[in-house]
Amino acid sequence: MEGLSRRAFVRGVAGGIAALPALNLVDLFAQDAAKSNFLREVDARYYKKFSDKRVQCLVCPLNCILNPDETCFCRTRKNHDGRLMSHAYGNPCILTIDPVEKLPLAHFLPGEQSLSIAVGGCNLRCLYCQNWNESQSKPDDLKNLDLPTGKAVESASKKDLRVLAYTYTEPVAFYEYMRDISIPARAKGMKNVVATALYINPDPLGELCRTTDAFAVALKGFDEKYYEKVLGSSLAPVLKALEIIREQKVWLEIVSLIVPGYNDDLAKNREMIAWIVKNLGTKVPVHFGRFVPSYRMKDLVRTPVTTLESCWKMAQDAGIEHAYIFNVSPHEGNNTRCASCKKEVIQRLGFKTTESHIEKGACGFCKAKIPGVWEWK
Repeated sequence: MEGLSRRAFVRGVAGGIAALPALNLVDLFAQDAAKSNFLREVDARYYKKFSDKRVQCLVCPLNCILNPDETCFCRTRKNHDGRLMSHAYGNPCILTIDPVEKLPLAHFLPGEQSLSIAVGGCNLRCLYCQNWNESQSKPDDLKNLDLPTGKAVESASKKDLRVLAYTYTEPVAFYEYMRDISIPARAKGMKNVVATALYINPDPLGELCRTTDAFAVALKGFDEKYYEKVLGSSLAPVLKALEIIREQKVWLEIVSLIVPGYNDDLAKNREMIAWIVKNLGTKVPVHFGRFVPSYRMKDLVRTPVTTLESCWKMAQDAGIEHAYIFNVSPHEGNNTRCASCKKEVIQRLGFKTTESHIEKGACGFCKAKIPGVWEWK
């Protein structure tokens, strides 16, 4: 059983998407005054049934095969007597308001606030996860809010939040919940953005692309051994998924967290940049993120800024029009430059835009188009 053997391989290792820790706001909405062990079960979207009541989950490349009462590697889907049920539905453990820049998205409606939603569980085991308490727990074991799909959209609308972000843990693990929020949100003219490690199969990704307005994808390195050792997954499916997003023409930004001694080899990063240029083009923004010691990697140092700057400059030299440095502020690598006239069109301090010279998606100085989503349509 492929999924179970991989699960055994990385047993005892925890992690998830490297990001800034979330702030849990249990009083964000009046109707969500307290958390509880709330659980709602729904049928999984993608799975195969066998005659002996085993099932195979087909959401991500782990393709877990489960006997009755067994749970997927992601900790969110369980075999209930021959039916694969998601336990990550309508029960977020994190609910907060964030700027879209935090995902990170630098070319998507700058300054817009999002309602960020996360449910427990993850289909990776990153050793450096900032939100491991949530990502490496079953939703059943966490204190959660009762937030059905319609209520999530209604609540965001009442707070004048026009963007819904699926982030902090791994959205692939709560795929069904994310999908069922994104459809009515899109119908109401709202935007959906997904921060993900993109370890997902092509069919569910293709469906997700139809209601997603932007992806912030953590391309965590460019080496299969690194993915296996530090993340408990594999690189090839992620690269395939990135190409699908490009084919579907959904806005995409990439962030690569640079971990000292693990994925900071400049030759490997040069190889990654070359792959991006060849397969995704030069207009996709690429963020090089600073590692902050956390969870199983607390003994490491923070990424030297000089290492980030070397990657940042390599990307620019390779033709990437918009390369950034993430998790370091203030730094000129936070700012957006026009690829044509080289002037700064957006200046930032951390996640805050302090000055903007983009007018209708174009440089305010030379009028050249700046790739991205700059206006509501």
